[in-house]
Amino acid sequence: MGDLFLVRHGETAWSRSGRHTGSTDVPLTEHGRDEARRLAPLIRSHRIGAAFVSPAQRARETAELIGLHDARVDAGLREWDYGGYEGVTTADIQRTRPGWFLFTDGVAPGPSDRPGETPEQVGERADRVLARIDAAHTETGHGVVLVAHGHFLRVLTARRLGLPASAGALFQLATGTLCRLGTEHGRPVIAAWNVRPGS
Repeated sequence: MGDLFLVRHGETAWSRSGRHTGSTDVPLTEHGRDEARRLAPLIRSHRIGAAFVSPAQRARETAELIGLHDARVDAGLREWDYGGYEGVTTADIQRTRPGWFLFTDGVAPGPSDRPGETPEQVGERADRVLARIDAAHTETGHGVVLVAHGHFLRVLTARRLGLPASAGALFQLATGTLCRLGTEHGRPVIAAWNVRPGS
């Protein structure tokens, strides 16, 4: 199990305003593009054997700006399907569901093309991605980079650490940041979290 580098895409207008952005394919803002470009030296400082990216344009553009031109698109890296909460802020949801919390309460059902996912379903998807990543580690012997989305990467981190999907709530993740999951004595650990250049 080699190092796993997680990159959350740069800022979008929806991430800036707190709107849940699952399947809506919004572009990066100029600030988001700058966030991505600043991560390039951090990525170049590591030996990377493979890179995978979500199909969303905000993730693909982030990968390009970082310099990961050969990143493989992996549909498993898409963001949480927010169902009926797509485009809605937490504050707006809590007006009708006081105390609502994504990682434990899940989402309201949406239309047939985005019905919504439970925390457990996102966790199962993360497990499948991790199995593919482990195969890439074995094949290359070097680090693997994932460029994806905040909530999904938080769940993936929880699952890598052997925690339930709901434990993704413990890992705040800002746009345009790099995280590194490594090992200590053969066990998965967080080696770096929410890193920005100069921080």
